[in-house]
Amino acid sequence: MLRQRGFEIAKGWEDKEIHLPVRKTKNSAGYDVEAAEDIVIPPFQLGGKPTLIPTGLKAYCGEDEYYILVNRSSGPKKGLVMSNSIGIIDADYYGNETNDGHFYFQYYNILDHDLEIKKGDVIGQVIFQKFLVVDDDQAEGVRKGGFGTTDSK
Repeated sequence: MLRQRGFEIAKGWEDKEIHLPVRKTKNSAGYDVEAAEDIVIPPFQLGGKPTLIPTGLKAYCGEDEYYILVNRSSGPKKGLVMSNSIGIIDADYYGNETNDGHFYFQYYNILDHDLEIKKGDVIGQVIFQKFLVVDDDQAEGVRKGGFGTTDSK
């Protein structure tokens, strides 16, 4: 069977009992993703950095696809707000040389107290999408690593 898109355990997380994401209903767009470890997110402070929550996962998809990391609809009610609203991850992030394509969720805590995330808590969703390019597109850059590391030579 030809692989089109899916999830794998990222390098270094193979023995950590990571669950591959699943859709809960046949009409769900998103695959529910769990936290790979316990983590505490402090309350938001101006100038503070978001907390990265590891998933222990990487995802693969077609060259004309990407996937989006999105908050759950209940996330803000629980105090979780994604720092970048959504995360867009390109197909060539998979297996990159700096982190194997391991994706994380970046959250702020909007509550007035620490927010505890437990290993196995569903922290967000992944939605796969196709993208379009313009007629005169000439992109030739090659990804050499993780976040923001496209080599556009």
